[in-house]
Amino acid sequence: MNISPLNQRRWRNFKANRRGFISLWLFAALFSVTLFAEFLANDKPLLIRHEGAFYMPVFAAYAETEFGGDFATEADYRDPFVIELIEENGGTIVWPPLRYSYNTINLDLERPAPAPPSAQNWLGTDDQGRDVLARLIYGFRISVLFGLILTLASSLIGIAAGAVQGYFGGWVDLAMQRFIEIWTSVPSLYLLIIIAAIIEPGFWVLLGILLLFSWVSLVGVVRAEFLRARNLEYVEAARALGVGNATIMARHLLPNAMVATLTFMPFILNASITTLTSLDFLGFGLPPGSPSLGELLAQGKANLQAPWLGLSGFFTIAIMLSLLIFIGEAVRDAFDPRKTLG
Repeated sequence: MNISPLNQRRWRNFKANRRGFISLWLFAALFSVTLFAEFLANDKPLLIRHEGAFYMPVFAAYAETEFGGDFATEADYRDPFVIELIEENGGTIVWPPLRYSYNTINLDLERPAPAPPSAQNWLGTDDQGRDVLARLIYGFRISVLFGLILTLASSLIGIAAGAVQGYFGGWVDLAMQRFIEIWTSVPSLYLLIIIAAIIEPGFWVLLGILLLFSWVSLVGVVRAEFLRARNLEYVEAARALGVGNATIMARHLLPNAMVATLTFMPFILNASITTLTSLDFLGFGLPPGSPSLGELLAQGKANLQAPWLGLSGFFTIAIMLSLLIFIGEAVRDAFDPRKTLG
């Protein structure tokens, strides 16, 4: 694969920012690990061998009768009776490193919930007896996925809107600017509170509501790039040769605008994750019971006698956002034409 000299220079500038380069690898490692959260923290075994047959409860639900029990409902693998049924004839159970899912309630706590860190719960439990570390793993994944989807979707809409404004100008630009001014004046938090009072805001509902207002973040940057370049000589030459407007926008103008867009995207991702965390902290985010970093912070605020709740949520969010900021700074250096290696 041939890489252009310009992209080679950008990659060297990115690697020259050691803090951003290391942050990229750390963030990628953390996100890759949490993508397989079900194999790290789960109250179901990864693999069961029983009477010569193999079962994978992570992927499928098995009734207790499959292992010689009495009930046709799904087996409770944390029940000592079920464990004894599986192991009595030489069966084996392979557990994940953490035997709790994000919604697993530890009924064997020695102290009332929220319980402090122990050998069973490495970061303690929340006020409902759920393992904090398991909720952090699942909460990290859902926060990053939410931020990535919201960032990509809002960037696509914002780039398209800014490109149309900047390229055509005139009354198109004027009308869309007035619309954006009116649209951004709508109080999105109040609208979200009203919608939350009518329907329960799930992942996709919340994503759609925030997308209605987040797409304007890149419009101004892309519009300025298209306004600057739409009357340059190579664009006029393309028009004279009969090239269509869509082709000119996509092939000749958009690459220039993507430099500024890619520079801003890590910071937009940061803002998207912060927005979800803030809404969860206020109680207008994901449904109750969801693995949420903001909900963990709210529990820490409500249970000052359990500092492990607030500290766990704080350090997780602080590390995540710091890594993204450092990556954004490295991307900014990579696309800065004035930045050269010594």
